[in-house]
Amino acid sequence: MNKISNFVEIKKSNKIWAIGSIHSNLKSFESIKKFILNNFKLNDKLIFLGNIIGLGDNSKETLSSAIDLRFKLMSKFKLKPDSIVFLRGAQEEMFTKLLQLQLAPNPSEIIDWMFDHGVNETIKSYGFSELDVKNIATSGTISISKWTANLNKVLQNNPGHTQYFLNLKHAAYSQTKKILFVNRGVDITRPLSAQNDCFWWGFQNFSTIQKPYNTFLKIVRGYESEHIHQSEISKNSVVCTLFRQPLSNKSIVCGIFSENGDIFDLFENK
Repeated sequence: MNKISNFVEIKKSNKIWAIGSIHSNLKSFESIKKFILNNFKLNDKLIFLGNIIGLGDNSKETLSSAIDLRFKLMSKFKLKPDSIVFLRGAQEEMFTKLLQLQLAPNPSEIIDWMFDHGVNETIKSYGFSELDVKNIATSGTISISKWTANLNKVLQNNPGHTQYFLNLKHAAYSQTKKILFVNRGVDITRPLSAQNDCFWWGFQNFSTIQKPYNTFLKIVRGYESEHIHQSEISKNSVVCTLFRQPLSNKSIVCGIFSENGDIFDLFENK
């Protein structure tokens, strides 16, 4: 995985596959994984649009399965590292901050907020008690540092997990710069380099934009926080949302795109 930049330029692609937020829905992802393994071709590229983990019961197992898919595709097609891209979603952002909890000025409040947003399920999948973590968060810097060190050790014992969190990208775009891939949204008044955390926390009214963002004719994202009717989403010629609310539906939405922003196919797990 490339650590040089927070952005990936996708070069010489035949088809670009994109997977919307998975949220630890392992069974649904295994269906998507099987379809990709059977249909992925030479010179295709694959982008995970963030939120592989969180909310569901199988964060650790789902991440391992995603890493396994990357390994199998890279082995079969002798792909370069940037042919398969993992973007940072809100769940990954929160979990990364959790790994440095000892540096937080108000760790107990942060834990409560994160747990309210689904990080508690990720913690449990790695074998930690939600109550124990809340107690540790009030026990001082030394206790928190010991706990984060233990969490990092557990990650290292799961092949590829530490590297995954260290190498997440903010966005990806085609060599033609006509299609942009993000987790949640962008502020179209600012360049990519000045987005800060808009990529995974979103930006006001992003769903309603109807004009290209710089040279990007299509923006593909993996999460939508509001329950917008799919017919309304489909009317938007710029933003393509690979996610369906409510969260309880356990559906994973995927798409196949050209480097010029054309939609070849949209599909879900079966």
